[in-house]
Amino acid sequence: MSSSFDIKLSINGKSYSIDLRTPIDISISISDGKKKKGASAWYVSPPKFDPVKGEGFIGKVSEGGSVNFTDVYFNPHGHGTHTECLGHITPEAHSIDDAIRNIIGNTTLIPCFVMSVTPEEKAGDQIITKECIPSGVSLPKAVVIRTLPNLASKQTMTWDNSNPPYLDPEFTRELVRHGVEHLLIDLPSVDREVDGGILASHRIFFQLEEGHEPRGGATITEFVFVPDVAADGWYALNLQVAPLDLDASPSRPVLFKLDEV
Repeated sequence: MSSSFDIKLSINGKSYSIDLRTPIDISISISDGKKKKGASAWYVSPPKFDPVKGEGFIGKVSEGGSVNFTDVYFNPHGHGTHTECLGHITPEAHSIDDAIRNIIGNTTLIPCFVMSVTPEEKAGDQIITKECIPSGVSLPKAVVIRTLPNLASKQTMTWDNSNPPYLDPEFTRELVRHGVEHLLIDLPSVDREVDGGILASHRIFFQLEEGHEPRGGATITEFVFVPDVAADGWYALNLQVAPLDLDASPSRPVLFKLDEV
């Protein structure tokens, strides 16, 4: 028997039910750097959460203030789960807030496919190749990539100078060919940590190559963590992004398992 928490979604001619009471949060939070929590990359300083002080006022109740009133310093690309748009690599300003508002204007739940991949070692790099894409699967608008091994330390790791795995440009090109518009990955970037500024997979995914129409509605979400309880397969994605008028912003992607009916 269905309830008010059950909704239906159609993908490739098949019907699925979704139970909104069983969300799977795949975000990594941003914490005060003094707590030694949260993932980071790109050589940025730890986040700072500082109480506002001035003229006899302190924004911290435990220190005598009437309220907690905190300044927060962080980098959207370097700390925790974040979602970015093509403005990350274009001379012109593009807003992730605008992109997400347009997406929500169409739907709040996006058909999504979760896939686990094992990077291939090549010349000292760990590369995710197009052979990792499951054969016979018509990928939906959103894809979540979980790299193996799926270590819990991804949630607290500092990735500086670690040369993390990254996407082979042909893998990314195949996602675009499938029509994938929202790419989520449990790494600090879809591109190599040091690549001389080429950013090949970013450019391919946002279609910033010469002769292509840029994909202003496409998004890349980095630094997710997909728990093992979320098996590979079909989900509905709710991509929640903090409304900052920047090229990137902290985000909370939430998955809902799909059951075929």
